[in-house]
Amino acid sequence: MNLYFDTLGRGDDVVWLHGWAMNGAVWRDSVSGLVDEACHHLVDLPGHGRSGTDEALSLAMMVDALDAAFPYPVHVVGWSLGGAVAAAWAARSPDKLRSLTLVASSPCFMQRPDWRSAMPEKTLAQFAASLQDDWRGTLKRFISLQAMGDDAARAVARRLGDELFEHGEPGLAALSEGLAILRDTDLRADIGRLTLPVLLQFGDRDTLTPLPAGAWLAQALPQAELIVHRSAAHVPFISHRDAFVSAQRRFLASI
Repeated sequence: MNLYFDTLGRGDDVVWLHGWAMNGAVWRDSVSGLVDEACHHLVDLPGHGRSGTDEALSLAMMVDALDAAFPYPVHVVGWSLGGAVAAAWAARSPDKLRSLTLVASSPCFMQRPDWRSAMPEKTLAQFAASLQDDWRGTLKRFISLQAMGDDAARAVARRLGDELFEHGEPGLAALSEGLAILRDTDLRADIGRLTLPVLLQFGDRDTLTPLPAGAWLAQALPQAELIVHRSAAHVPFISHRDAFVSAQRRFLASI
């Protein structure tokens, strides 16, 4: 498949992966503060934005598409679902990734008996069911949930809403398959094998990927640094843009 991405800046290659239902445009403001220091590729994941596909979405299929589009070593930044894709890519092709940044992401997005720092199964099931009746309303509710608890909740929700359809409307099948990936993904057994430098950027008010998930990753990853953005929810790169960019700049410069 043809993977769509915008490229900004010059220098070392940094690949940016967005979350469920969104597109690469969500990163534009953050990347604008880094264009003088690297070459940034703002990807539309398969089934999202302008990266249309007739294939069923899966974590493996997304990794295949990225591996083909970027056959050279890159730094990768992944938010939420994009973080899971990035971690799976790092586990499968360790020679391809120079560093990994996980933003409000998790190795396991749905609660399990031995994993409580995630969304309840009921919440994901409700979103999956409501997609069929009112997918636009479902996306608006999901955006509200991502911003909930943040000091800048209204501004964050407004920004995400403005960028939601910037690269076109998502397909219903891709949305449903993306939720299934969030429901089924559990990378905990693979995380400890990642030996590359990792930056973790989390908000302490995130209800979708709670901070204990970030703390778990910091313990499980041998070269991880955890940055906690106070009073931020699920989208710290919007609500705490300057602090997010500063941490990202310092991390990339250290490698």
